Amino acid sequence: MKYSAVFFDLDGTVIDSLQDIVDAVNYTMRHFGLPEASPAALKPHLGWGVGTLMKRWLPELTDARREEILDFYKPYYAVHAGDKSHPFPGVTEALSRLKADGLALAILSNKPDAAVQPLARAYFSGTVSLAAGEIEGVRRKPHPDMLQSAADRLGVELRRCLYVGDSEVDIDTARNADIDCLCVSWGFRTREQLVAAGATHIVDTPEEMVEFVEREERVKS
Repeated sequence: MKYSAVFFDLDGTVIDSLQDIVDAVNYTMRHFGLPEASPAALKPHLGWGVGTLMKRWLPELTDARREEILDFYKPYYAVHAGDKSHPFPGVTEALSRLKADGLALAILSNKPDAAVQPLARAYFSGTVSLAAGEIEGVRRKPHPDMLQSAADRLGVELRRCLYVGDSEVDIDTARNADIDCLCVSWGFRTREQLVAAGATHIVDTPEEMVEFVEREERVKS
């Protein structure tokens, strides 16, 4: 078997979470009297974690002021992360098929861990063995630390893991971990943006995602 495990990004890859993120950001902006954002305006800044999102959206503010804003945003979003978010069509079935193929599955996200855990429990408790978000002491993606930690916890070799994501952050993460990357075109970046970022494998549907993994397995068997 080529792969022992498949690691998935969360936002834009398995969960359509854009509206909840936008709603939480704008609730926070209104609270502080700051400019609100449209989904199109926020999309390019998603993927690196909320700290980077706020830094890019509010570059004129001091770090201390942004920390104050983050301290307000994070607990609010943790409560409301699942208000409108849901798996992309076909994703739940695709993960079930991959689990049936004998693969260990994990969700690894730059979203705060307090928001990742309830979403993972709500939608993927029957398929995903491990879910992890941003926590203190573990460097965020694109550093490979989260992937190595997940491989260690699952008892698999990192080199035998596949990483699935929807952005340049995920491409860089897989590259830094020296593992294969599969990109999905239904998330926060277009196919053209993924190609420009160096994507070598892109799928347009969850069905194609499963077919890619199973095809790789047949080639190596």
